[in-house]
Amino acid sequence: MATYEYLCSRCGPFDVKLAIGTAPTAFGCPVCAGAARRVYSSPGLTRTSHAVAALRLQEERAREAPAVVSQLPPRRRVPPHPALSRLPRP
Repeated sequence: MATYEYLCSRCGPFDVKLAIGTAPTAFGCPVCAGAARRVYSSPGLTRTSHAVAALRLQEERAREAPAVVSQLPPRRRVPPHPALSRLPRP
């Protein structure tokens, strides 16, 4: 089922759900029963945020030209968690 949009000259726009490819160019208005013409509008597509779009672009670039690592990164000294000092020692 697809949703088709029609515009009645008296009542305004309304939507009709019909089987795909069976929508006529004119349809009866559910309020006044007058002829309403079919309106073609853009599909309801969702837009992604700028952060998600940037991550997808970065992924696509990395897929075609991956970054090559020539050496290991320097080790960072991470201080131990304070709760580890209370653990029993063997």
